[in-house]
Amino acid sequence: MAEVATSATPDQLLVVIDPVARRADGESVRIAKDVLGAGAAGMKLCLPDGPEEFARALARRGSRRPVVVGDDRTLVRAVSLLHRQRELAHCALAVVPVGPALALVRSLGVPTGAVAAARAALDGTERRLDLLADDSDGVVLGALRIPPVSAREAAAAMPARPWLRTYQSLVRTLVPVRPPRTAAVSAVGPARLRVEVDGETLVDLGQPVEAVSVAPGGPGTADVEVRPVSLGAEAAPLLARGRTVTVSGAHFRYRADAAVSGPVGTRTWEVRERAWGLVLPGAG
Repeated sequence: MAEVATSATPDQLLVVIDPVARRADGESVRIAKDVLGAGAAGMKLCLPDGPEEFARALARRGSRRPVVVGDDRTLVRAVSLLHRQRELAHCALAVVPVGPALALVRSLGVPTGAVAAARAALDGTERRLDLLADDSDGVVLGALRIPPVSAREAAAAMPARPWLRTYQSLVRTLVPVRPPRTAAVSAVGPARLRVEVDGETLVDLGQPVEAVSVAPGGPGTADVEVRPVSLGAEAAPLLARGRTVTVSGAHFRYRADAAVSGPVGTRTWEVRERAWGLVLPGAG
């Protein structure tokens, strides 16, 4: 990802603590709150109960700099909301990682310890990073992968709902399990997709593919890798780099950051250079 460092000095903070983080690790949340409160001249604390309150808190932040306490999903949610409000260009965001999914924040360079992350939020440096914006006004901060992920991966991407698992277990004990209808089963396997990079076709519908991945490349670009289905000898991956990636064909799902989306028949992603600011530890 491209990045440009600038100073992040405002002392007025809006600290938004995701409810999943509060349930997952209350002690880390308390530590982060104490460090932020001690280091900022003014701090407003928000404890939203759900996505609507989370969105309202960000929308009403005024001149305060937002710090979100949560995991990858929390960070993506915050960036997505600011993107839809067209506020990303004017907002430096910080995150204190707490929760079950932290692969994305680690890859971005955010410390995973509550104390270190809170201190970075207070004293760190804003870095302007690229993102992928899609044609449904969604964003991708890290990488995305197609075709459909496994059921286990899809379940791992969903927020934890212990009451739902308990309910499902109860239902399974009371209701006989019937084999699913063949038409309802979507097997994970080769897909027929057209992948275009900057308007040039990298692979067309006639070539089955095992996987497509799109990851941050150089400044303002994304790296695209298509793995064709091997027939005998292993097929070499098809590689390209560009600003715009369009995938179309049979309805497909894709994993982007911490979430699984779809099915969709076509989707276009465009690299937005230096589109958002993340406060990270300074070079010193």
